Amino acid sequence: MFERSDETLVKQALNGKKSAWITLVKRYEKHLFNYTLRMVSNREDAMDLMQDVFVAVFRNLSSFRGDSPFKGWLFKIAHYRCIEFYRRKKPMQSLDDTPEQEEVDDSTCPEFNFSSGQQAQDIQKALQHLPFNQKIVVELKFFQHATFEDISYQLGISINTAKSRLYSALDKLKDHLELDYV
Repeated sequence: MFERSDETLVKQALNGKKSAWITLVKRYEKHLFNYTLRMVSNREDAMDLMQDVFVAVFRNLSSFRGDSPFKGWLFKIAHYRCIEFYRRKKPMQSLDDTPEQEEVDDSTCPEFNFSSGQQAQDIQKALQHLPFNQKIVVELKFFQHATFEDISYQLGISINTAKSRLYSALDKLKDHLELDYV
């Protein structure tokens, strides 16, 4: 069947076609939920964030210019919502109250399909030890398959900063995972 482009769906949604908006939501809801879940490690918070992102996207749909892909614009909004979440939550949560890692639906993450469930869980736990600015780059690079140019655009940082954060995160993940497997 012929699949309409995101840009076509955006135009149709702006013209009041409800089914076009629903198609966009259905196209990205699973990816967006898994993204927010990896960022906040709590299913309820991830659902709330996902809903906030879709509401924000719907309200600002007319400002989508099409300079970049719709998916990049959507995840840029999701990124800022995750930052807002951490800023609101940070003063209330001590470091000892770190939430238990929730299970992510790995069906949209082919990177985890090769490994056993335990390895995937270990990787998810290791990701939670990264600073947010490094975790987001790992998320975009390996789970969203973004290029360094896309990451740079979405986060508003230089390409070199994106690379630096990724390599620093990978070093930390390597050190953390070596403790578990060596």
